[in-house]
Amino acid sequence: MESQLKIERNIQVEAIKQSPTMSREVEIVERKGIGHPDSVADGIAESVSRALSKYYLKQYGRILHHNTDQVEVVGGQADPKFKGGNVLEPTYILLSGRATASVGDDRIPVKSLAIKSAKDYLRDHFPDLDIDSDVMIDSRIGNGSVDLRGLYDTRKFKANDTSFGVGFAPFTDTETLVKLTEKYINGDLKKSLPAIGYDIKVMGFRKGKTINLTVAAAYVDKYVKDASEYNSIKDELVSKIKDNAVKYTDNDVQVYVNTGDIKSDSVYYLTVTGLSMENGDDGSVGRGNRVNGIITPYRPMSMEAAAGKNPVTHVGKLYNVLSNQIADQVVSEEGGDIKEVLVRIVSQIGRPVDEPHVASLQLIYEDNVDPSKHKNNIRAIADEKLAHMDKLTQMFVDGKAEVF
Repeated sequence: MESQLKIERNIQVEAIKQSPTMSREVEIVERKGIGHPDSVADGIAESVSRALSKYYLKQYGRILHHNTDQVEVVGGQADPKFKGGNVLEPTYILLSGRATASVGDDRIPVKSLAIKSAKDYLRDHFPDLDIDSDVMIDSRIGNGSVDLRGLYDTRKFKANDTSFGVGFAPFTDTETLVKLTEKYINGDLKKSLPAIGYDIKVMGFRKGKTINLTVAAAYVDKYVKDASEYNSIKDELVSKIKDNAVKYTDNDVQVYVNTGDIKSDSVYYLTVTGLSMENGDDGSVGRGNRVNGIITPYRPMSMEAAAGKNPVTHVGKLYNVLSNQIADQVVSEEGGDIKEVLVRIVSQIGRPVDEPHVASLQLIYEDNVDPSKHKNNIRAIADEKLAHMDKLTQMFVDGKAEVF
């Protein structure tokens, strides 16, 4: 009966008057690709959390407390060369945070699970990385414990912090293009250009109706015989990025790749593994993309590091993803009357996670639209999403909720 009781959540819906991001003269958007050291840290942290969550669910029927969001990537040393170089010193990866390591008399193999999931993640995403010799993984995850008699307390789902999450919709052409350009390079493009590695960064700068994409793309040295072939691949990469861009925008698109190259000094972006972390570049969880996969200085953002946080009570993770889901659904359901949606959800420590202190939705409407005809449905969308946050938790466990 308790689950059927109607909860009056504090959801505020208001119309605001301002220019939507897509209408402004200048816009800047960044994406750190999956092989960027910060993204590597995010990916490992989240994979460790998923592995622990699945173990807890299998053994105890619920996800026990953990936060594995403290991952540090300390760059190694490499000697890349055309036709193939060598990794000289492995990249050091430190897994930190806390996790429940015992339940009553039961011991949980937290560190073994963490190291295995980190290795599996690296192996699955970076085929040119030798897991046995190119990286060294160390787990210093702290141990927590819970008594069997207190196990059911984890069902109370109280917010573990006073924090906030933010989201927005829809993406502008620049945001879409920046995000999907990196996914294209690290996806379908690999089939035709295997020389392009995994550490890809895309910076988008729009002025008026021209979008400039500056792409940093690591090469895998063993696939490139000399400087001439390197430059030929670069020209092909520029061409393919431009061809791909027309799927997502009618704006003029200018593409620049590896602008730090210096031909006269034989300076090229070569790597042995396709990852810059092999040669001194470091990474940390939460220092890269926000949960929507991009970095947007012209939009509201939260500084929360979502990857690796527990998916049950950590509002810094839950509310950031949920805010974007709410914004997307509002745009989808309310048709063309809305130019932009901004969502901010604030928790208060100790309150149920599905009852935020406030959920604020701000909307920029098209001209001559009556906001009152949308207000109730918009509020209902937010209320429904909050009421079913358990679905979001399961999405994290299944790896279906993006966090970077």
